[in-house]
Amino acid sequence: MSAIARILDANANRAREALRVMEDAARFALNDEALSAELKSLRHDLRAVIDSLPAGWLEANRDTPGDVGTAISNQSEMSRTDLRDIVVAAGKRLTEALRAIEEAGKTIDADLACGVESLRYRAYDVDQRLLLRFGSGRARQWRLCLLLTRSFCRRPWLQALEQSISGGVDCVQVREKDMDGSELASHAREVIAIARRRNVSVIVNDRVDVALATGADGVHLGQSDLSVRDARRLAGQALIVGVSTHDLNEAERAVRDGADYCGVGAMFPSSTKQREVSGIAYLKAFIEHYPSTPHLAIGGVTPESIGELVAAGARGVAVSSAICAAEDPGDAARAIVRAISGGASRLAAPMPAH
Repeated sequence: MSAIARILDANANRAREALRVMEDAARFALNDEALSAELKSLRHDLRAVIDSLPAGWLEANRDTPGDVGTAISNQSEMSRTDLRDIVVAAGKRLTEALRAIEEAGKTIDADLACGVESLRYRAYDVDQRLLLRFGSGRARQWRLCLLLTRSFCRRPWLQALEQSISGGVDCVQVREKDMDGSELASHAREVIAIARRRNVSVIVNDRVDVALATGADGVHLGQSDLSVRDARRLAGQALIVGVSTHDLNEAERAVRDGADYCGVGAMFPSSTKQREVSGIAYLKAFIEHYPSTPHLAIGGVTPESIGELVAAGARGVAVSSAICAAEDPGDAARAIVRAISGGASRLAAPMPAH
């Protein structure tokens, strides 16, 4: 029985299985046609390389009952926390298996080894792209994100923050455009100290460095800030990364690059940002194209306008003045949360029988 054949057979099976897992993740979880096609192509090209060996040689040397490795297991192999964790494991299994095939192949056919080497480099690339699409793996669909700017608060900002959290805010974005790094970091730490006790996420606007230094949950990037990929080069998977988008082209780029969530706007005219309104039509288009991507409808959102957004399918909104400048920030937050929760309940209700 040939040891080389057994090594090639086992690792060819591992690689094909890993590719199938990755392809299914790209196809069914991400709805990414390009990634699905590349993974399928890689799987078929691997089959073509393996088929260059004598027909039936690998199968004739297979000895599953006599394989001592089948009895060896690691507890971590039986534990996966989520789909991203499954994809990470599959990617590692793929490249390790290809390396083993390449090395074993060198002993019998240099052309086979060269072909597998080429596949291995393609695998590194597609594995990276697939993992980037999954983002940090910690994305959440918040219902109500408070865009906290101290100067907008009618009450002392600490009081406004506490009341809004009590009213149902589940995410706070620290947005202070005029603060220097030191002051912003100090302020962010104060917000984190309050929010974290209530299981409320804290996102820092624009500043990846401040988000990392303060232990914030994430960073929110505008179109003129660092790209998602540059943010990942600095932060890896340590931060949730969100991106402001104003049309489907910007949304496609953000989702492709691995944004964990997208700001979708502007919905209505806003006193905080002078930008052309994208409107409800863009929100509907975003949800249609990216139904599984967390989003926050933003721009001029008030308790009075929230109904339009919920009717359009919004699952989360980002609000600034309507809460910060309210006489009672807690009541303003509660009104918005009630509207969103009611809309979600209606969407989840079973369809009436015909």
